[in-house]
Amino acid sequence: MWFTPYGRPRQLLTRGGTGTLGEAGRVTRIPAGHPEGYLEGFATIYAEAARAIRAAGAGEKPDPEIIFPTVEDGLAGVKFIDAAVKSSACKGAWVRMA
Repeated sequence: MWFTPYGRPRQLLTRGGTGTLGEAGRVTRIPAGHPEGYLEGFATIYAEAARAIRAAGAGEKPDPEIIFPTVEDGLAGVKFIDAAVKSSACKGAWVRMA
C-alpha cells in the first residue's frame, strides 16, 4: 500500500515490512506478495475477539495487545464515508467530518 502523509514523501507499506507495528506482525498469516483479502481480515477479527472472550471467561482482563474494531471504529468509518460522499458531491472539495 502506498501511504503519502501530507507534505511528506510517499512510503510503501508492505505486510510485515519496515514501519509496521508489532500488532501487524502478530496477525499476518501469509508472506508478502500474497493477498490476504476479505476472509483473512475477518479471521483476524474473530481470532482477536476470541482471545478477549476467553480472557473474560477466565475472569481476566484482555491482553492490551488484542486488537479488533470497536463500535467507535465503526462510527469513525461511517463518518469518513459520509465525508467522502459529501466531498465527491462538491467536486472533491475538503469537507469536515461530522
